[in-house]
Amino acid sequence: MIREFHLADWFTLANAVCGTGALFSMMTYLQTGDVMHVYFACGLVFAALVFDVLDGRIARWRQKTSAMGRELDSLADIISFGVAPALIGYGCGMQGLYDRIVLTYFVACGVSRLARYNVTAEALSEGEGKVKYFEGTPIPTSLLLVMLMFVAASQDALHESLWFGQVAFGGFTLHPIVLLFALSGSLMVSRIRFPKL
Repeated sequence: MIREFHLADWFTLANAVCGTGALFSMMTYLQTGDVMHVYFACGLVFAALVFDVLDGRIARWRQKTSAMGRELDSLADIISFGVAPALIGYGCGMQGLYDRIVLTYFVACGVSRLARYNVTAEALSEGEGKVKYFEGTPIPTSLLLVMLMFVAASQDALHESLWFGQVAFGGFTLHPIVLLFALSGSLMVSRIRFPKL
């Protein structure tokens, strides 16, 4: 199978490796409490974005694309821009029951958005091979949430100090900042058209 990989596929795998590294960094933060691991996790998501951009450019430059490459890209993206941001949010303090529901919703929206893109990519390209617009925000826009968590960590606004505090109802906790994850997820699965740059 490795012999079937194109050069772009190796960059896609690097995207997935960075996303996985971000997950491990956040788990290490939860064990040690050393905020440097939050910074590492956020930095690795940014690195994943760099590899995500490069894999597309390399595939177009070499004119080598494949169905496997597209699927590989989606799987890497869900790790780096779906699961990793959700775990960063959780690690930074969004750990109430309602928070977990919202973070799970965010990941489910990311998975759904990528699946819809894979199914409709050919129709969206109108037979020209290149997609002209996206339906819903692309999943890498979750980097904005990651940057927000980076700033929160740098200002020591984690856990009990999370911006906007927390609300308890029904015996469970919600940190209002988690609603930004709900908004991001909802925009991903929306039908709003965004031009591809």
